[in-house]
Amino acid sequence: MTPKLRIGVLGDGGWGTTLAVLLSQKGYPVTLWGAFADYVKTIKKTRRNPRFLPGVKIPPAVEITSEISQAVSDKEIVVLAAPSQFTRAVLKKITGGFDKKTIFLSVTKGIEIASSQRISEIIHAELGNVKLAVLSGPTIAGEVAKGIPTTAVVASKDRKVRKIIQDVFSTKRFRVYTNPDITGVELGGSLKNVIAIACGVSDGLGFGTNTKAAILTRGLAEISRLGIAMGARVKTFSGISGLGDLVTTCINKNSRNRSLGEMIGKGKNLKDICGRMKMVAEGIPTAKSAYALSLKYKVDMPITREIYRLIYHGKPPLKAVNDLMSRKSKEE
Repeated sequence: MTPKLRIGVLGDGGWGTTLAVLLSQKGYPVTLWGAFADYVKTIKKTRRNPRFLPGVKIPPAVEITSEISQAVSDKEIVVLAAPSQFTRAVLKKITGGFDKKTIFLSVTKGIEIASSQRISEIIHAELGNVKLAVLSGPTIAGEVAKGIPTTAVVASKDRKVRKIIQDVFSTKRFRVYTNPDITGVELGGSLKNVIAIACGVSDGLGFGTNTKAAILTRGLAEISRLGIAMGARVKTFSGISGLGDLVTTCINKNSRNRSLGEMIGKGKNLKDICGRMKMVAEGIPTAKSAYALSLKYKVDMPITREIYRLIYHGKPPLKAVNDLMSRKSKEE
């Protein structure tokens, strides 16, 4: 039998933990790394992650550590599952501590505020010309952990890398497709969080299905416009990592970004909302990054613009809605 690939997962949040469990159940040697030593001790002792993935037992075979070198050294695949705004700091800890054949797989959905770079761009900036792939799609961690049928897509410019990741991660309940369009897959997975906040605001204001349908369709249109301007393939945005992920995040009641938007729509204070959240709502930093990219590429993104103004300039939600609805008439 061919030896199983050794895999390290950087980030003990809900998604990182879920993937560690999935891979371990397939028989892969997995090491799960967390940044906070005290919490890592709790996970290691109880074999549970109550803060980010409650109710899921972590198999004994999963090695759990707060020493990043243990999760990177001698690994054929390193999965990056840290929040987008911390990805660069995590990468700086591992520079030089890996084999040149190691595949780095990003499963993080976000864009760095300081640079407006996608995660793949940050990886190349920090680690050089490494083997790289991105996994994205409508993948709610709790559902995947429970074995609920789910689809995802892996993107890489290297066909062999795409195939390796597809084979490693696919199960009877987790179907992985391939796509060469890294830019489109990353943008779809990141920008949908901004649109999800807008859908949540709509819910908080008491609007109905008509409004949400408008936000979804016009949101997808502006995501696609920016993606095309940045070199992505248009059909990527009608696929799993585009429309699929967008719909899931915008309609799921437990979606962090949709829920955050709902609280804003109900008049709650953003700082208070974030203070009560256990996990990062990636739509907050992504709204700023996406707005910056829309200006850079001269792409009209009215929903993104209003969410940016709502979050960073305190614009009243109803005023944002009125401004969207009263814009100059145009063709679809």
